[in-house]
Amino acid sequence: MAEYRIDDLARAAGTTVRNVRVYQDRELLPPPRRQGRTAIYSDAHLVRLRLIINMLERGYAFAQIKEMISAWESGRSLGDVLGLEEVVGESWAEEAPRAVSVAELRRMFGKQFSPSNVKRAMELGLLERRGRGFVSPSPQLLDAGAELVSLGVPLGEVLDLAEQLQQDIDHVAGHLVELVRQHVLTRPVPTEEEVPYYSDVLHRLRPLVMSALNAAAARSAARVIPEVLGDRLIEMLANSEEHAKRA
Repeated sequence: MAEYRIDDLARAAGTTVRNVRVYQDRELLPPPRRQGRTAIYSDAHLVRLRLIINMLERGYAFAQIKEMISAWESGRSLGDVLGLEEVVGESWAEEAPRAVSVAELRRMFGKQFSPSNVKRAMELGLLERRGRGFVSPSPQLLDAGAELVSLGVPLGEVLDLAEQLQQDIDHVAGHLVELVRQHVLTRPVPTEEEVPYYSDVLHRLRPLVMSALNAAAARSAARVIPEVLGDRLIEMLANSEEHAKRA
């Protein structure tokens, strides 16, 4: 479970520290855990904060949001409610973010580590600025990009690939979400069983989705990569044969 200071929480939710304090004063956001004089927030706070922002963008007033949240929480223990929000907010990533220095990025990408490429990587969420350095939310993606660049693929095209890959995965995820919404989340569930039911669904979805995506990616790679390399080998053999005839 992730822990956030108030500025980290605001940044993760795409809002400001001032707004976080306002939502907390309006009792829309549960109070944080205190560690000495420091306020520590959790994934549950991040989920609740995103819900508040979403409802505000839809035109709901503070009083309406508080009333709706209170109505939903009535009859449920705070532990159940926060437990479900913790499950929703848990990271699906199987890797931890990694701090990377400017010097390290220059070693990885050489002269292609330019301001324009850094800006593009940050827009795609592949890098996040932290002080004088950066944080890579997905070190595996960062290392894969560096490996492609070392093989000779321009960094600009690697970033194009990362953007397209994310769009394709979002498309697949959208289909999955719609299937779950239609066939799972619309099922009538007794009020007292709602929270455990949805928590169980999310727990089961996590390994299912990751296994399905990994298996599909492996099958595609096994099919596509030999085809590409095979085409190149045939071209090489044809060129060798042509060269032999000329000799």
